[in-house]
Amino acid sequence: MAFSSLALKTELLSTLESIGFAQMTAIQAQSLPQILAGKDLIAQGKTGSGKTAAFGLGLLHKLNVKRFRIQSLVLCPTRELADQVAKEIRTLARGIHNIKVLTLCGGVPVGPQIGSLEHGAHIIVGTPGRVLDHLEQGRLDFSELTTLVLDEADRMLEMGFTQAMDSIIAQTPANRQTLLFSATFPAQIQGMAERIMHKPEMVKVESTHDSQTISQHFYHLEARSERMQALQLLLCKYQPESAVVFCNTKRETQSVADELAALGFSALALHGDQEQRERDRTLVQFANKSINILVATDVAARGLDIDNLDAVVNFEMAYDKEVHIHRIGRTGRAGSQGEAFSFYTGKDSYKVAALEEVLGHEIQDAELPGEQYLNIAPYKPKMTTILIDGGKKQKLRPGDILGALTADKSLTGDDIGKIKITDIRSFVAVKRQFGKKALTILNKGKLKGRQFRAFSVY
Repeated sequence: MAFSSLALKTELLSTLESIGFAQMTAIQAQSLPQILAGKDLIAQGKTGSGKTAAFGLGLLHKLNVKRFRIQSLVLCPTRELADQVAKEIRTLARGIHNIKVLTLCGGVPVGPQIGSLEHGAHIIVGTPGRVLDHLEQGRLDFSELTTLVLDEADRMLEMGFTQAMDSIIAQTPANRQTLLFSATFPAQIQGMAERIMHKPEMVKVESTHDSQTISQHFYHLEARSERMQALQLLLCKYQPESAVVFCNTKRETQSVADELAALGFSALALHGDQEQRERDRTLVQFANKSINILVATDVAARGLDIDNLDAVVNFEMAYDKEVHIHRIGRTGRAGSQGEAFSFYTGKDSYKVAALEEVLGHEIQDAELPGEQYLNIAPYKPKMTTILIDGGKKQKLRPGDILGALTADKSLTGDDIGKIKITDIRSFVAVKRQFGKKALTILNKGKLKGRQFRAFSVY
């Protein structure tokens, strides 16, 4: 199970050692030998299984750095996941000089991407819509592509990317290696695999969770009003610092988030109808603990890079058992205790029966907390977020922002949380009680010798 047992490039092995990756996860141990042998692969595994490192190491091992052409393409369903994948590939590649990884996603201006493409790249990570757009405009050349990765393929099909993916794949060499990673394995995946893959190997890491780290609770509820009150009771009793509430539709997601906010909870929605800028702000606030409840659809939440999630609530049961297991797998990681709460109706009986097969026992209804918990005030996040109207293009770095906030020693490093810098904006989390002071410091002071406007994000 050790990475050192594989015939990887020495630079990759050195990087793995430096970042503390010694032992392979189950999906890495099963898939990496097949990938390194050049075989097509279908791999199924839950969130957090380590699949990004599996295909990332595979494509980096094969890459010819001296050949400055696009050699690998990774397609992802969302910009958030694409950014996360590109970041991990860059981390794994840092021992190999001059590798260029380029991200091509929708929701951001196309101009800078065109400029970057003119300078070439080795690896493209992107969403199908934007990649196809560049391809149709003649800005991409996949003639020397050796590896194609479809990450979260099930979600790309759900989101209607089938035609775009087929158009992209049609312009890649027939002798490429194709790696298909998916958390679930619906019939459409099998159909796609038969069309685009050559004798693929199949790897599946069972999507089960340790009952010692995830405590599951099921509640039989009928009326929607019952669900909202049940959600309120659970959130008031458990007071999670970070929780995700899953809904099955965009409309329900927004409605639940709005109702929670009206009840005094720190909650925001995340779904596909939002503009990219709004999605980015929401994710930053959730990651830096400025909001504690994220109400999301499965597609929007796929690829979320969130650590230490205290609770997951299924406001509506997932459509199938694999998705349910994928949802609750976001809590109880790294040995910490997590809580998973699921609301179901009589119409969900077949879903419950399917879960009972996976769990190996009959599901018993749990008892909701008493109504006295409605009198307990909702948890208030300890941090608040400040947006700075400047980013990487203005050469801002996290150290510049931290230095400005702590220069007069009225704030310390302990008062500052995560700092996220994008191309044109920066976000900094500050302890809530110091929010106004930090805002004043940033608006009156200078960063990199110039003034930037700063705003509170609500």
